[in-house]
This record gives sequence, C-alpha cells and structure tokens, in this order.
Amino acid sequence: MSKQLLFLEFNEINFEGIEYYCKQGLLPNLTALLEHNGWAKTRSESQYEQLEPWIQWVTAHTGRTLAEHGVFRLGDIVNHDYPQIWELLEQAGLRVGAISPMNAKHRLRAPAFFVPDPWTPTQVTARPRLKGLYEAIVQAVNDNAQSRVTFRSLLQLVLGLVSYAHPARYPWYFRLASTASARPWRKAIFLDLLLADVFLKEVARTRPHFATLFLNAGAHIQHHYLFSADCYRGPHRNPKWYLRPGEDPVREVYEAYDRVLGAVSKAFPDARLMIATGLHQEPHGQVTYYWRLRRHAEFLQRVGVPFAEVQPRMSRDFLIVCDSPEQAAIAQCKLEAAKTADGTPLFDVDNRGRDLFVMLTYPREIQTTLPFTIGDERHALSSEDVAFVALKNGEHNGTGYFVDSARTFARDSDVTFALAEIPEFVLQAFGLRPNSDTSDRGDARA
Repeated sequence: MSKQLLFLEFNEINFEGIEYYCKQGLLPNLTALLEHNGWAKTRSESQYEQLEPWIQWVTAHTGRTLAEHGVFRLGDIVNHDYPQIWELLEQAGLRVGAISPMNAKHRLRAPAFFVPDPWTPTQVTARPRLKGLYEAIVQAVNDNAQSRVTFRSLLQLVLGLVSYAHPARYPWYFRLASTASARPWRKAIFLDLLLADVFLKEVARTRPHFATLFLNAGAHIQHHYLFSADCYRGPHRNPKWYLRPGEDPVREVYEAYDRVLGAVSKAFPDARLMIATGLHQEPHGQVTYYWRLRRHAEFLQRVGVPFAEVQPRMSRDFLIVCDSPEQAAIAQCKLEAAKTADGTPLFDVDNRGRDLFVMLTYPREIQTTLPFTIGDERHALSSEDVAFVALKNGEHNGTGYFVDSARTFARDSDVTFALAEIPEFVLQAFGLRPNSDTSDRGDARA
C-alpha cells in the first residue's frame, strides 16, 4: 500500500514522440522510467467532437464516461457535484492536494492545497502568495493570444518565482523569459515549469498522501508546432514566418517534462508516481488558422449580439451569459448567422439555456479585414478585432497513455484499459475500494 502517490497529468502528450526523443538520448528520466515500467494505453470517447481534454479529465477524475457525467465544456464541472478522486480519498481520511487540475471543482473540506486551472471558477485553497500567483497566471493565460501581462500580474509572477522556483533553475527561467517574445511557446513552458516548482514546494511543505499536477504546455505546443518537430514524418511544414527552420518546440517541452519528472523523483524518492495523458495528439491533415477575439464585449455590442456578461475561455472559446433564455436565443441566432461571402461560418454556438458557449472557428487567414454578414446586416472582422493564436498542427486522438512506477507493462503487449478506471487504480494504491456511497453514478450533492 502506498504511503504517498504523486500523479503527473501530462496533458495530450504523444508517447510515440516521447519514445523518439528517448532514443536520441534527450530524455534520460523518461527513458529510465519507461524502460523499467513500460506504459499502458487508455481509451475514451470515440466521436471526434467528444475528444476534448476538459471532457476526458473529468472522466479520469470521476471514473465516469461523458455519457455518465455530461460535462462537455471547460468550466462546466462547477455545475455538478460528482465525487472526484480527491474527495474519495479525503473521505477515507487521506490528505490531498492539486495544482491546476483541468475542469475540476473544489469540493474538499481541508485539502493540503487546491489551485484550480485558469479557466474553471472554483475555490482556491492556498497561501496568500500562491493565491496571488494563481491570479497572475489566470490573467496571463487568458490574455496569451494578445501577449498582454498587466503590471500587477507581472509583479505577482516575479514574487511567485522568488517564493517557489528552485534557485538552480533561475538560469532556465531567465532564458525562457528573455527569449519568449521571439519564441512564444516558451511562455507556456515557463508557466508549466513554475507550476511544477509550486507543486514540489507545496508537497514538501504539506506532505499530502495524494497530489496531482496538471501541465498543459505540451498539448498547446503539439497543437501548434507538431509539423516542425523532429519526430514528425508527415508532408506538412510550418512556414518560415511562423517558426524559424531548425526550431523544435515539441522537443523543448518534452525535455522540460523530463526535467520535471526528474525533480519530482529526486525530491520524493519513496513516492509512487503515476503519469497519465488523458488523450494524445496526431498530425492534423490541413492548414487551419486559430483566431481569438481581442475585446469580446466590444465586438458583440458592435454586431448587435445581446448579452449580460462575456467570459473568455481557452484560445478561441468564450462564454456569453444572458439575462434570459429568450435573449440567449437571439444571441445564438445572430452568431450562427455570421458568415463570410462564401458561406463560411464564423462561430460555433452551444446554447445551454441562458448561457452560450461560443468558439471562433473561422479557419483561414485574416489579413486586414474579413467582410461578413448577419442576415441583411454587413459587418467586417478586422485584424484589430482578432489576435492570431496559431496554426493547427495536431488534433486529438482518444487514446491516452498511463505509467505507474509500481507496475510494469510490457511495451509490446498493447495493454489498454478505459480512462474511467484511473480513479479505481488510485484507490487501490491506498488499499481502498469504491463503496456504495462514493460509486453512485449520479451527482452526490453535498
């Protein structure tokens, strides 16, 4: 039975790509772990539109499939009270912690620490300095497409860095920060490295029985730079204006994760380690642009879309909160009618009653202005209205990967299990089994 289990959530990482760089001798810690323990594969949803990390991580945390938990959008977990793995362990008398778990709700009585992801509005349990750092990360992540970090956020990031970063990694932080304007993917690596240092210090300080660390830079970088990776052997290449020849952001983030694994293993040599990816990515088949609105409320007002509040989400997504279902229906009709001259829609809209989850889906280049219509109304989307996010290089695949330092999987046996089984594996690590109270398939209302 484990005394301490640390769970690393390397979101959407492709282990075939990891193996390529392992063979190049670039990932010594992952090489040692995978050579000794191998890996298993996880399976999740089969329909592509249901392959989103904010769906699969709810499955990994609750043991419920999408059909059972029904959480389809990032942040929607706050509308449910499904028992998550942290609550199940806390109910068994164990102390738990979490850093940035995707689409997870804080329902704990007394966690060692709980810092949610930047997109899910739920409670934070942390020391004041960590709360300040979290607020800065939320601002930096949500304004990433505009490369905007406020002075307050910058100050909180610096204070958080001084409080949590290991001094031996200061040169690495400096290199990432000083080169991020020309190599924007390094901002994501910087934030993941900082989250890892927070995790290391908080685990050492509070000594929880179970703690999770979610890292997203790898998923972000694969989505937007996979065509430039040495491990990619397909026909597509990113243009030179997008990425300098010879740059490999995928290798860089894999190397960062290798160092995170090494730091965790060194700091907690007696802890059991698990790694899961939820999904993985495979190469995208065509050139697709990602755009993000700069000033959501201003744009909606200009084109006559009614709303009470608008909340930016990850990348292209945003949530529109309306005063009534009737207002939401009008807003939905307006947004769904927004089309270019060749009939290409600008938005994808999911109506939840009074709220709309919206994605800016226009997939091609916007140079200066993009004329579009809403019924008989003529409008234009200018380069001032949107921020270029990236070119899409990677797309989701429902197969994920799982590693357990206390188990050995033959790498050629193709062992596969349902992603929903992960909570059971965690419980078993502590000699626990789900009981009738914690395994109820409906919401367990607190």
